Amino acid sequence: MEGLKRVAPGAGQESVWDYPRPPRLEPEKDRVRILFNNVTIADTHKAFRVLETSHPPVYYIPPKDIKMEYVKPAPGSSFCEWKGRASYWSVDVNGKRADKVGWSYEQPTASFMPLAHHIAFYCGAMDACYVGNEKAQPQPGNFYGGWITSKVVGPFKGEPGTLGW
Repeated sequence: MEGLKRVAPGAGQESVWDYPRPPRLEPEKDRVRILFNNVTIADTHKAFRVLETSHPPVYYIPPKDIKMEYVKPAPGSSFCEWKGRASYWSVDVNGKRADKVGWSYEQPTASFMPLAHHIAFYCGAMDACYVGNEKAQPQPGNFYGGWITSKVVGPFKGEPGTLGW
């Protein structure tokens, strides 16, 4: 965390520097919604969030709460040392398309088995992502998929100067 200073959390906030490594999986208590091209493509009260040191939470949504007619498999895969092999997803809503903006773990590791088939989406690629009634902001950078709300403080991996973390 060279050059950046940990922000002390206020009342009702969490510091991403208190999140564990390896990451922790937990149910999200608030409603999670995603809008793309003026259509709500996901709406759930059953999301999971993954908490990892220096990252804002990543939200995984069960496929039954996603309008899967708009979400299609995309080519390629990647590997996470904690969760396993990820598959990618593209979104196409009424002619507006975003490629490889979601990912899932079809056969996650034992610790993350509840995430099987749930899909996470990059906040910055969507029109709006909400946790509760708050519109989330994307984690900085183009690689990580965390959602930033007023409930979490950083600094966050992905900001300038964090490449070596």
